[in-house]
Amino acid sequence: MEAGGRVARTVKDVSPHDFVKGYSAHLKRSGKMELPHWTDIVKTGKFKELAPYDPDWYYIRAASMARKIYMRQGIGVGGFQKIYGGRKRNGSRPPHFCKSSGSIARHILTQLETMKIIEKDVKGGRKITSSGQRDLDQVAGRIIVAP
Repeated sequence: MEAGGRVARTVKDVSPHDFVKGYSAHLKRSGKMELPHWTDIVKTGKFKELAPYDPDWYYIRAASMARKIYMRQGIGVGGFQKIYGGRKRNGSRPPHFCKSSGSIARHILTQLETMKIIEKDVKGGRKITSSGQRDLDQVAGRIIVAP
């Protein structure tokens, strides 16, 4: 319990969809994350046919990745490739699972590291910093739970 009888909200208390929406808006507003010039033309995986329709997809992916690292420390580029991978349609042949782009995951992780939200873990992968955890929990606390 916080002062005033309010319950402290963490990222774990908020719906993942609402949190990612709120945190991506926070990242866009802050202006600390700079978009690469290729965001409007790049595919997010070799199994995709088109680039994302949403112009803010980069912020949404970054917010989602920050949340994943908050929930489970030690995820690296390969882990994110599996998480965001999908089904490759092979025409008349059977579909197969395919990993997503490692370059996008690597670029977002370096951006989050320069913003001091995550850091490299000695055991491999990335972990959240104390200032990053505070930042994510503040955004989670601002998300109002609908009755």
